[in-house]
Amino acid sequence: MRLMMLIATTDAEYAVLLSDYISEHHADTIEVSVCSTLECLNEVLPKQRFDVALMDKSMVEAADKSSIKQPMLLRVENEAAVDTPDMESVCKYQRISSIIASVLERYARVSKNRISSDSRNTNITAVWSPTGGVGKTTVALAYAMSKVSEETEVFYLNLETFSSQSGYFCESGKSISVVFEMLDSHEGDVKMLIQGICCRESGITYLCSPSNYDDICILSSEDVKELVTSCAQLADELVIDMSSVCDKLTRQIFDIADKVLIITEPTLTARTKMIQFATQNDVFESIKEKIILVANKGAEIHSPIVETAVFLPYVQSGNAIDVYKTLSKSNF
Repeated sequence: MRLMMLIATTDAEYAVLLSDYISEHHADTIEVSVCSTLECLNEVLPKQRFDVALMDKSMVEAADKSSIKQPMLLRVENEAAVDTPDMESVCKYQRISSIIASVLERYARVSKNRISSDSRNTNITAVWSPTGGVGKTTVALAYAMSKVSEETEVFYLNLETFSSQSGYFCESGKSISVVFEMLDSHEGDVKMLIQGICCRESGITYLCSPSNYDDICILSSEDVKELVTSCAQLADELVIDMSSVCDKLTRQIFDIADKVLIITEPTLTARTKMIQFATQNDVFESIKEKIILVANKGAEIHSPIVETAVFLPYVQSGNAIDVYKTLSKSNF
């Protein structure tokens, strides 16, 4: 589903700038129309319905807005809508990317759509280990970056109970917790909300860390399925970074995933837990054909538990970003 958006402003130059940006960056999400005069607006509105409209004050005051589901005032600083105190507004003079993010987020909250029927041939890769501290997030991001270098659209989704994600990204956007809230309410368009609040660094799209990590613990199996499905529709490769547990949510993600990277390292603890997982857990046999064993930090594998393995070197650096970018050049 594409959002039908109207830009109604007498500032014709600004309207063209905004419209061109949307056409270049959001053509698969938003279909945009432009009216720079009241005459044009009065001609268009009776003929077409719009999901959202960005309108300057003169247009808001004069137009019949009955065919617009979500009219929004395109305001300058300190300006308010006349006779429409409850109207949503967005500041005109800010980064256009921020304007579009705000529009998508706000519309998502009033939309009735849930999981979209849109399809995308997305590869889902789960990254997991039975042992904590083996460099799972570093490897997950290295793998994501390796796909970016192949000009693949990559979405990185961190679902760890406690995460080191903030050490890799600037996290200047809204928390993934707002997505969890929408999932819990069973209202709104999750995919559109994610489109509105996601961030992008080094070619990787991601959601900022939870404001409270307890939020992850209350996700149901259906919540996780909808979250993963929504993210998958926004990229060609979805990389899911997971906690080192093997609970029902982990099993569900294993089931959804096309590929599972299982990380190990040279320590005795990591080797012992890997053997236990392979020999004493029924999940292993159910996903064995999907597994790629990743030997991190220069680990050697004397008795491979699966046919496919990747060997990563030990990178000596105190900068986590440098480490994952170096490892991204490995042959995954």
